Formats: sequence, structure tokens, C-alpha cells
Amino acid sequence: MSITSEAELKGMQKASEAVAVTLKEMIKYAEPGMSTKELDNFGAKILSAFGAQSAPFLTYGFPGCACISVDNEFCHGIPSEKRILKTGDLINIDVSAELNGFWADNGGSFILGEDVNQHQKLVDASKEILRKAISNIKGGVKIADIGFLMETEAKKRGFTVIKNLAGHGIGRSLHEQPDELFNYQNKYDSRRFKKNSVVAIETFISTNSTYAIELNDGWTMVGNKGGYMAQHEHTIVVTDGNPIILTEMNDVLI
Repeated sequence: MSITSEAELKGMQKASEAVAVTLKEMIKYAEPGMSTKELDNFGAKILSAFGAQSAPFLTYGFPGCACISVDNEFCHGIPSEKRILKTGDLINIDVSAELNGFWADNGGSFILGEDVNQHQKLVDASKEILRKAISNIKGGVKIADIGFLMETEAKKRGFTVIKNLAGHGIGRSLHEQPDELFNYQNKYDSRRFKKNSVVAIETFISTNSTYAIELNDGWTMVGNKGGYMAQHEHTIVVTDGNPIILTEMNDVLI
């Protein structure tokens, strides 16, 4: 969507607060021995307290409130009583929701407790790349140039980007134009970011895969060459200068 009034900005700020607080609290709540379903139930209660509804459930009938992916699961992991968290797990939580007709999206990867499996470098790379990408986005900047920046930064750190996952426009629904905000340079994409537009910018940084493939459950995605992936995501408003990071309070980049 494009922000055209103060009321629309406030609506997006409230929806973004709901998803940002939910994500932050879920990350704090996660602990070894807990099931991903228990973690999801905790997040659902927070969203409900805001009066918000799970976006993946509303839009796609996703069997959970948030997507919770663990270790080799790249994204869209289904919360389960059988998936028990343990120290050193690489966890990704993606929380998106609707509140009073406005939609917001955010996500973050983190390591549960001690980094016994050496995932911190990957997580840090994802954070640094999202931070740098956002700082370079403003009205008139080519979308493909931000993709080029993200892939270049990933390669510098010895990582790859996932080429079939992307950021997207958001606001009045979960996925809007501009869609396909890839983590690489699409040379055929001449589009530019527009001032006042709302977009969900996200990283998909992997140890060695370049595509995500869907498992038989119809949701969970893993790498085509295995390995691990880190994702971090903010909903932002594009301006003539630094973007307004609507979901900044999730603290995923700290």
C-alpha cells in the first residue's frame, strides 16, 4: 500500500506493534524442552490481546499462528507438539498479522542458548545485510540494486542467498505490489521503490543452498542443497531519506 494519510500511518503502526511485540516476546519465551506448539500458543495469546489475527492463517489456512522453523527448516515451519527445542537450535520465527484492516510482517532467526552448533556467523550476517539494505532504500532506488547489494554482502561473508524467496509489498493484505523483492539482482527488473509505499524487506541467507523446496507437509521449506538459513524481516515505509521501520521495536537487529 501507499500511505496517503495520518490515519493510515497510525493503522500500520498499530499492526506493526502487534507483530513486533509478539515476535520479541516469543524469542524471549523460547527455551530448551519447549515444543514449538507451546511457543506458538504463547504468541497467539499476545496477538489476540492486541486484537490482531494471524496473517498466514487468515490468508492461507496455515495450521498455526506463526511460522516456526528449526535448524534445517528454512521457513514456513508448522508449530508441533512433537518438535522439542534444544540448546543450540537455529530457530526462525515469522510473525505476520492483520489488525483493523492493516497488515504487518516481521521475522527473525536466533540461536537458542549457547551456540554449540556454530550458527552465530550466519545469524549475524543476515542481520547486517538487512540493516545495510534498509539503510540504502529510499524513493527512486532500483529494487534490483538492493537485491544486488544483499547478494554481494552475502558472498563477501561466504554465504549464498535463496533465489525463490522474497520480500513484498504489504499493508491492506499480506502480499501486495511490489512483490518479488529478491535477495539478488534481477537484471530485467526496472522497478524502483516509491516514496510512501509500505514493504516487508527480508533476508534469506544460507550456508550453501540457493533454492528452498517444499516438504511433503505442504508448508515447511528446506534447502535444495541442505544446510541452514537465517532470515530477518522488517516492515518499513519508504521515504526520501531513511525509511520508517515500523517493526523496529522487535529488536531483531540488536
